[in-house]
Amino acid sequence: MARKTTGGARLGAAELARRQRDISVSEFFAKNRHLLGFDNPAKALLTTVKEGVDNALDACEEAGILPEIRVEIRQLDETRFRVAVEDNGPGIVRAQVPKIFGRLLYGSKFHRLRQSRGQQGIGISAAGMYGLLTTGKPVVITTRTGPRKPAHQMELVIDTRRNEPRVRRDERVDWPVAHGTRVEIELEGNYRGGQHSVDAYIRQISLANPHAQLTYVPPRAEEHGSEHVFPRVTEELPRATAEIKPHPYGVELGVLMQMFRDTRARNLRGCLTGDFSRVSARIAEEICKRARVAPSRRPSEITREEAERIHRAIGETRIMGPPTDCIAPIGEALIDRALRAEVEADFYAAVTRRPAVYRGNPFLIEVGLAYGGRLPAEEPITLYRYANRVPLQYQQGACAITRAVTSTDWRKYQLQQPRGALPVGPMLLMVHIASVWVPFTSESKEAIAHYPEIVKEVRLGLMECGRKVAAHIRRRRREADEAKKRAYIEKYIPQLAIGLQQILELDDGERDRVAATLAEVLERSRRN
Repeated sequence: MARKTTGGARLGAAELARRQRDISVSEFFAKNRHLLGFDNPAKALLTTVKEGVDNALDACEEAGILPEIRVEIRQLDETRFRVAVEDNGPGIVRAQVPKIFGRLLYGSKFHRLRQSRGQQGIGISAAGMYGLLTTGKPVVITTRTGPRKPAHQMELVIDTRRNEPRVRRDERVDWPVAHGTRVEIELEGNYRGGQHSVDAYIRQISLANPHAQLTYVPPRAEEHGSEHVFPRVTEELPRATAEIKPHPYGVELGVLMQMFRDTRARNLRGCLTGDFSRVSARIAEEICKRARVAPSRRPSEITREEAERIHRAIGETRIMGPPTDCIAPIGEALIDRALRAEVEADFYAAVTRRPAVYRGNPFLIEVGLAYGGRLPAEEPITLYRYANRVPLQYQQGACAITRAVTSTDWRKYQLQQPRGALPVGPMLLMVHIASVWVPFTSESKEAIAHYPEIVKEVRLGLMECGRKVAAHIRRRRREADEAKKRAYIEKYIPQLAIGLQQILELDDGERDRVAATLAEVLERSRRN
């Protein structure tokens, strides 16, 4: 006897198949906006500013232009804001504007192994999509590619069902800018202060980009007549980065097998030397010999067992580290200058580590430290996290940088530290990872994945800075102890002179000369 069912009629296979359809990437993210950092109004406002500034800095640097970026936030009502980010970059070719701002996963950086802020082609178009969803207003882009070229202004929206741009308006405008781009997005948001505010983000971005001049106009600035200018610290642009091939160390077996299938090389030797960096003909021969695979073997015919032997042989072969011209670190000198310009402290230190590798991708860790001064002494230290010069504002507890900081024994470096927590003391710590591909934990790019290689390098940089600050703290404590002892001696020099006067029967003049001599000896010992 058939069992009765409830909850409506059952669907057959044909009906189920008819209901299947492709899901557009923009449709997916429109329903899952929290994955991109738009999960609450305050965070949405910050994420919109961040994506606009990231794009502006990348555009200026790739064109070899010292960035001058203006960020304006206008509050239209209690929950609605208009964000404008303007740069002096090279501008955007008119035909490319709709694709860049109106299509998710469209960009030029995903397949390149070189350092850049953006990677996925999601950020600024997602910010425009969020603005459209919350206010119904299109993104407004004004751009000009040169002083003799006309300026164009477009209004566009994203068709989320097809992940395609729809241009509402496209016209020439008078714009008194020689070249550059201005992006305006109206959105629902919440402006507030504190650690995760736009104000804090602008300050942090200026620390990691000392070559950029930032002008920030907060909401209601016209009422108070205040706009904040963060001048550049250096007139030199970051070193131009070159695109590289993957380094063989850390390449996973499945990726290696895919590379063998996709390579244009005719033999294994050519694939190893042509598709990887730092693999010479001699190194390729050594890998083939260790793996017991003929160098002349066609890569597309390599079996899984042979690929596994090659993968193991790569790890056993000594290969030069990855090239560093794909990474542009801030540099110890500029980190030190930026910290001195922004943070009032007694001691500064900066460390730039040598490049290392994770999953075949080169990366480099930098650590900057400011100690003492007006920094709060009885609270946990201030930690600034950066990836490719971009501040990471959220998910601090889930980040590899935080794990490296909390797993370092700061008590060895004269700081208090509760178990498993940030150290306590008057210190600001900034940690920067520069990489051709930063392993973020999510599309919102808020935390770095816990790769052991990354955590290890961060800890080594922290320990190097820790030794410097510990030497400073010990020296200050020693100086304070000496000053305390000297104060005792200075206090008792007159009494000692009186005692000598009584024992040696000196007159008052001789007593005063003895006291002066003792004070001079004490001062000389201090200078020495």
